[in-house]
Amino acid sequence: MNASGSRLLTAVLASAVLAGCGKTAPSPPGGGSGGAIAQVSTEGARGLSTKNTTRLGGSDPAIDAAAVARAVYPGLTASTRPRAVVLVDEHDWPAALAASALASAPLGAPLLYSEGSTLPAASAQALSAMHPTGATPAGGAQGIRIGGAPATPAGYRTSTLIVLADDAPPALVMPAAGLSAESGAPILLVDSTLLPAATATELASLHQPTIYVIDPSALSNRVLSELAHLGLVKRLGNGSGEASGPVDNAITVARFADGAFGWNIHEPGHGLVFANLSRPLDAPAAALLSASGDFGPLLLLDDSSPPARTSTPRLSIPPALISYLSDIKPAYSPQVPPVRVAYNHGWLIGDERAISAVTQAEIDALLEASPRAAATEEPSLPLAE
Repeated sequence: MNASGSRLLTAVLASAVLAGCGKTAPSPPGGGSGGAIAQVSTEGARGLSTKNTTRLGGSDPAIDAAAVARAVYPGLTASTRPRAVVLVDEHDWPAALAASALASAPLGAPLLYSEGSTLPAASAQALSAMHPTGATPAGGAQGIRIGGAPATPAGYRTSTLIVLADDAPPALVMPAAGLSAESGAPILLVDSTLLPAATATELASLHQPTIYVIDPSALSNRVLSELAHLGLVKRLGNGSGEASGPVDNAITVARFADGAFGWNIHEPGHGLVFANLSRPLDAPAAALLSASGDFGPLLLLDDSSPPARTSTPRLSIPPALISYLSDIKPAYSPQVPPVRVAYNHGWLIGDERAISAVTQAEIDALLEASPRAAATEEPSLPLAE
């Protein structure tokens, strides 16, 4: 991603929607619109689900993306087939990140990973089982491959963008995938010290868009100043005074709101997506969960190992994440019984090498609705005489 032309390719939504593969997706077994659910091997993952969490995926990003795609689009009825599937080379991290915007409306496209020009078994099985119908906004394509001549599908309006440094640590920009999918804001990748001329030209054509910068500390003052001349720049995450690392950064993104833009999650009643920060490709793989179902932001874990066996048990979840989940933990009181509570649900991406079973159990406990402590209950008001 050194050439400005390649960088621009992943910069705007127009650069995330690429040449269609045509209507060549294989028919599902037995014909018709559905077929048996693909058996996606997880190589050790047991698909463990608890009352508040569901695990999707397995040992690598291709399996994770296929599992997420099939969870959202089982392909068993006409209404559960996607219109198009986005195919991204798993070796092209910037392209995968930029493709996250295509999970948003109007396309709602799941992402599958390729290995260069070939599809891993999990991706091929998922593609066959989902059997895309063809997307009119993308010229009738069933598959949209990252690479080739850019073309913007009808229905997308670009007035808001997410800007990231293309050389920033992947863990710091992983939350942008879910935010882009939820909001539909395309991701713009820029050089940390220089705004390429082609990118500046593209931004100028958008006529002063709102530019949300995630991890602004990764961009030089010069780049931030140049962006400010091309649009209204708003900062969130590292460098905004609110976060200091990938885990905190993801929480900041989950809390952030600017009018209608942003997750603005400060209370219970939401989906939450959990991934290991050492597996950046899981962020685009899971982006579809941020734009469908219970719409959840991406939260990061930095320790997949179970807690040490000591006399004082400890949680293997980062303290900042424990604090955040505690803040949005559902609670009920005699006045508000459990059946009236807004619940949280966690989607865990990857097998136990990504997120351990112990960590899953801890997350389940943090998401569980519990009786409200007496000290925190609302004081009762006297009845009027």
